[in-house]
Amino acid sequence: MGKKITYKELDEKSLAFAAWLQSQGLKPGMRVGLMMPNILQYPIALFGILRAGGTVVNFNPMYTTHEVEHQIKDSGCEIMVVVENFAYTLQKALPNTPSVKKVVVASIGGLLGFKGTIVNFVLRHIKKMIPAWDIPGHERFNDVLKAGATLKFTPVAIGHDDHAFLQYTGGTTGVPKGAILTHRNMVANLMQAYAWVRSYTEDGKDLVVTALPLYHIFALTANCLTFMRLGAANLLIVNPRDIPGFVKELSQYKFTAFTGVNTLFNALLNNEDFKKIDFSRLKLVLGGGMAVQKAIAEKWEAVTGGPLVQAYGLSETSPAVTINPFDLKEFTGSIGLPISSTCVKIVDDDGKIQPIGEVGEILVLGPQVMKGYWNRQDETDKVFDTEGYLRTGDMGYMDEQGFIFLVDRKKDIIIVSGFNVYPNEVEDVVSRHPGILEVAAVGVDNGAMGELVKLFVVRKDPALTEQEIIKFCREELTNYKVPKQIEFVDELPKNNVGKILRRKLRDIQQA
Repeated sequence: MGKKITYKELDEKSLAFAAWLQSQGLKPGMRVGLMMPNILQYPIALFGILRAGGTVVNFNPMYTTHEVEHQIKDSGCEIMVVVENFAYTLQKALPNTPSVKKVVVASIGGLLGFKGTIVNFVLRHIKKMIPAWDIPGHERFNDVLKAGATLKFTPVAIGHDDHAFLQYTGGTTGVPKGAILTHRNMVANLMQAYAWVRSYTEDGKDLVVTALPLYHIFALTANCLTFMRLGAANLLIVNPRDIPGFVKELSQYKFTAFTGVNTLFNALLNNEDFKKIDFSRLKLVLGGGMAVQKAIAEKWEAVTGGPLVQAYGLSETSPAVTINPFDLKEFTGSIGLPISSTCVKIVDDDGKIQPIGEVGEILVLGPQVMKGYWNRQDETDKVFDTEGYLRTGDMGYMDEQGFIFLVDRKKDIIIVSGFNVYPNEVEDVVSRHPGILEVAAVGVDNGAMGELVKLFVVRKDPALTEQEIIKFCREELTNYKVPKQIEFVDELPKNNVGKILRRKLRDIQQA
């Protein structure tokens, strides 16, 4: 929104926030929830909590009351920091979450100066985007910073094994649980990522586009932490779903780096104004969160003049596990090589290591792998093998050079007449059709034959028919992989970073 803060200001304001937290009784290890989009208050609160020895619990601000309530109860958060747009949701959760002793409320325009006053007025009274809320005893974020600036901060001894984050994830089973990420985990992954990207950067002159939410582990480590380690600037995008507004913001800057997911890249490429942007300084583009489709990667390179490089990680691994070299000449579909100090093995259902080129489950060992799930020893035991490797629930294979290829989520594989069909492969093919905007493939019960492949399609060409899509697939896929059912939809369900939720589509299908 045009407002910049320096590293010095971030240092001062986060120190003030840390001092205020200590004045409220924060002790090392106490959980503090952050529930806001990409606004300047997020990094200030983030580093304030960590400096005071607290544990950060990230909340998706779009959560329902039920989801907020569950996460507060499970984590035991005692302080919540929320942007006022979602304060009503938190308010409804508070009667059932007695652990919360204090609430700090921020506003989108809170740190934007005079411009912020206008922004807040528009959001509150013109666009009416802030439902009425009433949280007794809450404090305003700016008042907290003013108070904290007058308070004494007492430095805290923080060890490698202390908890830095409880990062909530569905993990490999779908039940929301907090991955315990220690300071060791986060520092290790920061050092690993830094070592991988530093030779492609410009010594403090970089500008990374941060459209993915900072409360998600991908942007948190890749954008916030790694690019700060590089002395770079983050361009915070508050609402990346507003593609025209996003593109207008991008057109004002000569950015050097960009992180995103396949659906975000696709949406940008389908905006004509995006193609007019100056990409002359862009040299580092990282895709993660879900498989990047080959058709999207090729279009991206054609429009921007530079490659789109894939990486792979999980909340449980802080998150980076593998990254591709940034000087690859073409998009290979690989998720990259294991980063420093990281071991990856591909195993079958019995834990036996698979030969080169054979598909199995991806397991990971390294200093970035979580300590375990918060208060869930049963779930922790399930995801680690006897050697301490984390079971990712993702299927893939390794080639002769050590590059790893992600095939699909283990639970998303479709079994057709005894043959494995990987939705990613089908989607990658279908996405090349010029009349298709987005696609998702799921398995549908087919009696004694097992399952059949069903597509959910968002059309770019409204005249596109089922028969045309099936004919296109028959030319590209072997018969058992060809979709037998196609349903046209206006949009596909996605999570907070834009990853398509096949699970929801399966649930809809079964309902």
